[in-house]
Amino acid sequence: MYIEDMGPGTGALPPRAFFTSDAPSLSLDGTWRFHLSPSLAAAPQDVEREDFDDSGWGTLTVPGHWQLQGHGSPAYTNVVYPFPVEPPFVPSENPTGDHRLKFDLPSDWPADEPAVLRFDGIDSCGRVWLNGSELGVTRGSRLPSEFDVGHLLRPQGNVLVVRVHQWSSGSYLEDQDMWWMSGIFRSVTLLSRPRGGVADYHLRASYDHVSGLGTLALDAAPDVLVTVPELGVHDARTAEVPVEPWSAENPRLYDGVVHTATERVPVRIGFRTVAIEDGVITINGSRVVFRGVNRHEHHPRFGRAVPREVMLADVLLMKRHNVNAVRTSHYPPDPHFLQLCDEHGLWVIDECDLETHGFGGLGWAGNPSDDPRWAESYVDRMRRTIERDKNHPSVVMWSLGNESHTGRNLAAMASWVRDRDPSRPVHYEGDFECEYVDVYSRMYASHEEVDQIGRREDTNARRRTLPFVLCEFAHAMGNGPGGMLEYRELFERYRHVQGGFIWEWIDHGLEADGHYAYGGDFGETIHDGNFVIDGLVFPDRTPSPGLLEFAKVFEPVRITGTAQGIRVESHYDHVSLDHLRFDWVYEVDGVEVASGALHVPPVPAGGHADLDVPQLPEASGEGWLTVRTSLAAATTWAEAGHVVAWGQIAVAEATPPTPVGAVEQVSTGDVLRLGPGEFDPATGVLTRLGDHAVDGPRLDLWRAPTDNDRGSERPEERAWRDAGLHRLQHRVIEVGVQETALVVRTRVAPPAVGFGMFADYHWTADGDRLRLRLDVTPDGEWPCTIPRLGLRLALPAELDAAEWFGAGPGEAYADSRQAARTGRFRSTVDELQTPYVFPQENGNRADARWLRLTAHNSGIQVSGEPVFDFTARRWTSEDLDAARHTDELKPREHVYLNLDLAQHGLGTASCGPGVLPQYRLHAQKASFSVVFTPLS
Repeated sequence: MYIEDMGPGTGALPPRAFFTSDAPSLSLDGTWRFHLSPSLAAAPQDVEREDFDDSGWGTLTVPGHWQLQGHGSPAYTNVVYPFPVEPPFVPSENPTGDHRLKFDLPSDWPADEPAVLRFDGIDSCGRVWLNGSELGVTRGSRLPSEFDVGHLLRPQGNVLVVRVHQWSSGSYLEDQDMWWMSGIFRSVTLLSRPRGGVADYHLRASYDHVSGLGTLALDAAPDVLVTVPELGVHDARTAEVPVEPWSAENPRLYDGVVHTATERVPVRIGFRTVAIEDGVITINGSRVVFRGVNRHEHHPRFGRAVPREVMLADVLLMKRHNVNAVRTSHYPPDPHFLQLCDEHGLWVIDECDLETHGFGGLGWAGNPSDDPRWAESYVDRMRRTIERDKNHPSVVMWSLGNESHTGRNLAAMASWVRDRDPSRPVHYEGDFECEYVDVYSRMYASHEEVDQIGRREDTNARRRTLPFVLCEFAHAMGNGPGGMLEYRELFERYRHVQGGFIWEWIDHGLEADGHYAYGGDFGETIHDGNFVIDGLVFPDRTPSPGLLEFAKVFEPVRITGTAQGIRVESHYDHVSLDHLRFDWVYEVDGVEVASGALHVPPVPAGGHADLDVPQLPEASGEGWLTVRTSLAAATTWAEAGHVVAWGQIAVAEATPPTPVGAVEQVSTGDVLRLGPGEFDPATGVLTRLGDHAVDGPRLDLWRAPTDNDRGSERPEERAWRDAGLHRLQHRVIEVGVQETALVVRTRVAPPAVGFGMFADYHWTADGDRLRLRLDVTPDGEWPCTIPRLGLRLALPAELDAAEWFGAGPGEAYADSRQAARTGRFRSTVDELQTPYVFPQENGNRADARWLRLTAHNSGIQVSGEPVFDFTARRWTSEDLDAARHTDELKPREHVYLNLDLAQHGLGTASCGPGVLPQYRLHAQKASFSVVFTPLS
């Protein structure tokens, strides 16, 4: 049966470049008639007949997935196949979608000219008929197929029929950690192909950085020529001219035309040369560092049928957050995405539509990668990738695919690539011995391992000679990733360690039932849960804190303080800083007192300049100089003034606050009173602060586990739960009343264990100020790290306006805090929350000197001695822990405030290394002091 044929399909024309021209074309996107059957056997007969009656069918939008239009349901798995592994066979219960479209040709359509019907993507297998004649079968879901149809067309009443199967032999090659969804999900186009026109072309545009000359060579039929007016190139096949090179930092494109007497193809040409020199990837003679992301195609309503305006939004967001590279995981993207990368400037690793990860759990037995019966399909997928995308300057590497182990078929793909296009290196992470690739690539290597690779300590001689790239690192699942700064330091330490690609760009949540759905939400019997929610942007493309952290860590300009003044370092690979302007602002205690422009001399790529600190006014308080660099003029991706990078320099230390004296005496009775505070005499718990009822503070060691806490083979969450840290119990040992102090001694411990914490609360007051010193001492042998160390108290719900002086404006954690700057910030309690699709610990603000929570000019202030972290939310950590979607979080009748001395780091153990040692939080003796003041 054709569904189970291991070949690449039948009937299609040889692959060629994607392009538009002045030849007529007709988009067939839109509303089609549609019918879904549970299997091929149950599918209607004779659907290909022109007189078939489809009046009883429904309709479907093409491009689109039928599962997102009311027919069946999406399903998510990361690794395992959702059907029995019996290649090339698939289940008989194979949902089959019949698509029918009747269309007329435009009145000016050329008669008797050749024409092709182009499908840019059908998942997973399509059988195609036009006017009753079978054209062929498509496989390779994210690859184009073209069919010769000129002899079948008629002016009116054309009937196009496409039968699409959810599963086919091709499904074994498309196990790519994404939603399983089916249909004609990319555009369908009818293209007139004039006789004597441009059948195909390959424009090779290289650049010699020594001479400054660009070489243009056109590989096409003999009568095809190229014209580039701006370069003085007319009707040429080759040319050598002075040019400005193309790079991701300066995406200079030259408009031209590839043409014959009967067809003109507009082209945008970027001159650049990719090479590997002494084990280092260079582009235009300069070493590059990939500050990249992996990008699946995803939209929360349309799945992989991503609208073009959303593709543009992706590219603009990437550029505005200092992303300079994209790996098209794990298939070639919609061809229009690469045009955007050319225009706006992104390095691209273009990846073939290939992954067989599900065989890994079977010890790779039966894996197609080393089975000669699959050889033609493997090479065909690579051929279709390269022929489609060969003219894009943004594409600087070809990738054979992902997580398909290794074998002769992958080696054959690499060999074919080198013969066809030796101008780009070959990438494939699965060739661990680097036998047939040009780049050593790994995913989720730890910092320590990357350092070893950087020191050339590898036992494999060939790997030691190659550039190293992390094709996936810093898994951006939920709150995180932590540890990006330490990766950046390794990229800068070793020349052949050339960056990497965050996994991944977007959370693959699907809109459903008032929230974003993930694996299991559609009743799948086998699924991988929220592992598909692992992006730097939320499903609606709102940047997550992780993307803001990425933008700061990988900013192309670094601004730091030195003993002599200010240092401005360029981390661009190609361009100088001439396109930027520099400004400064001086703030004291978070309030601006002076600002101005900063003159920075010309700094070339990789260079630096040392500058004097501007003349600053005298002011009393904690002074911070913030220097920002922004675009001096608008670009294609951002307006003038867009901030590219910033740095802060501490100028003046804070004025020490007046210490809280032990002045007020404790008043005893039914209620203990001390300054503005009232306490329960039995428990020593603070019950009122000024006019506000409170409950607490008590020692808190728990946080709602993050995806990274839950990840890895030895998850922190499991250790924390096994230790019982989510259900601490408090025993009051003593409530001691002294003249001017209230001392409450407690022991805090989980049930059923012998270890715990002694927590002593030492309260004193001075007028309206109430000071607490918390002393903690571990008791017994602690078996694990702890999530947090601090205090939790409940406040009145109306205190919903937050203002603080500290790090902000966004959340920050021990190993993910570079994006937070010191200043004065305002927010509501609701705005302090980060709505991770899978609820978890979020919203921590770091290094607060003071915090005010108010309503109508009344509230409380918390001051640090010297600083504290805080979270404020309308639900408890236990509520966060129990919720599985954001709409399950219901506001309670309090605001719950955590004041922390420290929290455990984030790491990236959801898929990668855990928390680095310096960011792990252990049970140890500590003291923590804060001052509470009622406001009115």
